[in-house]
Amino acid sequence: MRGSFLTRNGGKNIALKKKILSLCVENGNYSIAQLSANTGTSVPTVTKLVGELIQDGFLEDLGKQGTSGGRRPSIYGLNPMAGYFIGLDVGPHYAHMIVTDFKGEEIAYYPDIPFTMAAKEENYHRIAESIRRLFLQSNLEWGKVLGCGVSFTGRVNPSRGYSNSYSFDDDTPVDKILSDDLGVPVFIENDSRAMTYGEYVVSRKDERNMLFINISWGLGMGLVLDKKLYYGKSGYSGEVGHFPYMDNDIICRCGKVGCLETGASGSALYRMVGERLKEGRSSSLSKKYKSGESITLNDILDAIHEEDVLVIEVVEEIGATLGRAVAGLINIFNPEEVVIGGRLAIGGDYLMLPIQSAVRRFAQNFVAKDSAIVFSKLGPKAGPLGDCLICRSKLLGIL
Repeated sequence: MRGSFLTRNGGKNIALKKKILSLCVENGNYSIAQLSANTGTSVPTVTKLVGELIQDGFLEDLGKQGTSGGRRPSIYGLNPMAGYFIGLDVGPHYAHMIVTDFKGEEIAYYPDIPFTMAAKEENYHRIAESIRRLFLQSNLEWGKVLGCGVSFTGRVNPSRGYSNSYSFDDDTPVDKILSDDLGVPVFIENDSRAMTYGEYVVSRKDERNMLFINISWGLGMGLVLDKKLYYGKSGYSGEVGHFPYMDNDIICRCGKVGCLETGASGSALYRMVGERLKEGRSSSLSKKYKSGESITLNDILDAIHEEDVLVIEVVEEIGATLGRAVAGLINIFNPEEVVIGGRLAIGGDYLMLPIQSAVRRFAQNFVAKDSAIVFSKLGPKAGPLGDCLICRSKLLGIL
């Protein structure tokens, strides 16, 4: 297997090679002297290991750089063509896939792949088949794939390879099924955490603390605390959607009552619009509703672009509810940024302005003044790109 040393833990030289690559991933290019200082290893040893990494295609010599005075050192950096990473973000009815090079740059993107996810072993074999088929459509060499990251909605324990929503057997890690089918290392992840990591590494790496709110059919959150992706003890951190926040009698899909998700999510938007249509409220969706046709969440989100007053009203209500919760999160974590992503981010200012208004009202001013609230820069690419980057980081020992 190409780059097989990435999957091995034993041996000082293997650890040092991973450290050298990790430094280049996190901070850019280095000279031999800089790598020696940052790894605490002698110059001859680093020179030998860098030579081996160049021979194996993981590093490249970028030539002599620096000032005109004195002897200029050779600089070394990641070779983008060292290999590929594949990221697949799987939703209940769709998936997005991205292929990146070794530097994490996007090579191919496949959005909105029709896919129905269920807790059955056959579904994981279908996922593996889809990954291989789509990758080969890019006319890339499968033998250069170094690893794959796959994210799912709901609670995911990456260390166990287990998904509460879609695992079918407590004794069969789903990452092992995928790895066996694909013949490469596979890491599974929660979708909100994958989005968080993608957004952080690509767009916001200067921040020390960042919260990512994923408002899609459900409501999830990812946390970067002190520049590290936070997992919690069992890998289930970020379940903000199930915070007991709402004063209602609505049963959440988790089986409990009062979850924030019942008032701030795509499922809440779907329910609330349906309730208003049932009351006879006027909407661009009224004709379809009265005819008995099925109305989907996509139909509701499309109505935002048509400036549907009823849908906009509900989106603003959801924004106000979410904003009050975000105010509490800002009071607790005091982050530099709160990033809003997921499918409902399409609501734009109709969603953002009520969030910001609620934060101004409910967050402590001396805390909130340093916390920016912004939309995701990566949009739907955040999840699959984060899957690629998480896979690379785990192989290198960064995560």
